Amino acid sequence: MEAETRNQTGTSTAQPEAIHLIAVGGSIMHNLALALQRRGAHVTGSDDEIFEPARGRLASAGLLPAQEGWDAARISPDLSAVIVGMHARPDNPELRRAQELGLKIYSFPEYIYEASRDKQRIVIGGSHGKTSITACILHVLRYHNRKFDYAVGAQLAGFDLMVQLTEEAPIIIIEGDEYLSSPVDRRPKFHLYQHHIGVISGISWDHINVFPTEENYREQFRIFADMTPKAGVLIYDKDDEQTQLIAVPTNPDVTYIGYGPHEHVVRGGRTFLLNKKDEEVPIQVFGEHNLRNISAAKEVCKQLGIKGKDFFKAVTSFPGAARRLELVREGASSVVYKDFAHAPSKLKATSTALKQQFPARRLVACLELHTFSSLNPAFLPQYAHCFDAPDVAVVYFNPHVLAHKRLPPLAAATVAAAFQRPDLRVITDSAELAAFLRAQPWTHANLLLMSSGTFDGLDLAALATEITD
Repeated sequence: MEAETRNQTGTSTAQPEAIHLIAVGGSIMHNLALALQRRGAHVTGSDDEIFEPARGRLASAGLLPAQEGWDAARISPDLSAVIVGMHARPDNPELRRAQELGLKIYSFPEYIYEASRDKQRIVIGGSHGKTSITACILHVLRYHNRKFDYAVGAQLAGFDLMVQLTEEAPIIIIEGDEYLSSPVDRRPKFHLYQHHIGVISGISWDHINVFPTEENYREQFRIFADMTPKAGVLIYDKDDEQTQLIAVPTNPDVTYIGYGPHEHVVRGGRTFLLNKKDEEVPIQVFGEHNLRNISAAKEVCKQLGIKGKDFFKAVTSFPGAARRLELVREGASSVVYKDFAHAPSKLKATSTALKQQFPARRLVACLELHTFSSLNPAFLPQYAHCFDAPDVAVVYFNPHVLAHKRLPPLAAATVAAAFQRPDLRVITDSAELAAFLRAQPWTHANLLLMSSGTFDGLDLAALATEITD
């Protein structure tokens, strides 16, 4: 995507794109900035606050804004495009200036589509599992030296960026988030990619601040399913009740493929896939949800020409996605895992998986309520019986986070009642949480910490060392 100009002799010369990113400090936005620079574009950006690791990565590439804050003077008529991130507000002065100048303004998903118009687009959607499915597909494709572009919402092992855009790759694998595209575009991101192959890994109501009812949330996935084009493919979890309501084979021009957990055996705390010959294929991840994720990835890879035997050969070295049931430290009789889980369905799947993988060990699990939905009293009842698997269940939240998100105070008793587990421990002080965990007996016991936050800076490495030693 280069702009053409003509020199004094009339010869056409290619000029690199000049692209400005508003809210460049975001997780996916700063990765896009780095990917665009790598492709040869002239990139600038702005934000009112930039934290690590984005700050350091942008600085190393010479893309860190000289000053934080917004300045309409950064927007000039010669820009090829402006890309606006969700962190910006609709009245952002730079966005307003771009609108006044009539510049091309894209949200992140709009730009990814624009950059991949001539590619086959594979979009992985779903309330849970989409990062792991995407990561598995990328791992298998790279193992077999296939050319591909990608856009994924987490840093993956072996990939230095979360976005790659090239001219030569014939396909692009996209993690399709259902959250909003930009402050001025209220459509879900995965509606804008216009997939050829789509995946729905499961539907579990989330983002209550945007989708006020379960029906409204499910409708976004129905729209995604109906967008599957003629000769397209829709791959879906055939056992998910909500997905069954929208991924029904209604279009004769679309191929519908349902999947379940891959056939497997568990032995000695290790999971093995079974191939067509009933041979055991060792894998590094575990849990029914991950076995479903692997099935989804296998179906996508099959559509891309990867044979079953080649998929199995590659998947044995797949380490899983970062912060998805990620091993922190292992001792002689205990392990510590961390997980990004925060929604009810993710909480249930992750805690159940760890208990089933180590049935003879006591499981202590702690969930931090950190997202808008999880701290909302109207949403909390969705957690009923989702935290029954652990032997000891702890829920932590910081009252200051409620104030920051402009939510009303939340009583510990309200949280305890919502989970419908009488022995649930609710803690609101990080020091008390650390003391409680250290006081547990850790012989033949495992710890699982689940959050999209940091437990208010809890030194997880130090805690894991104490537990496993």
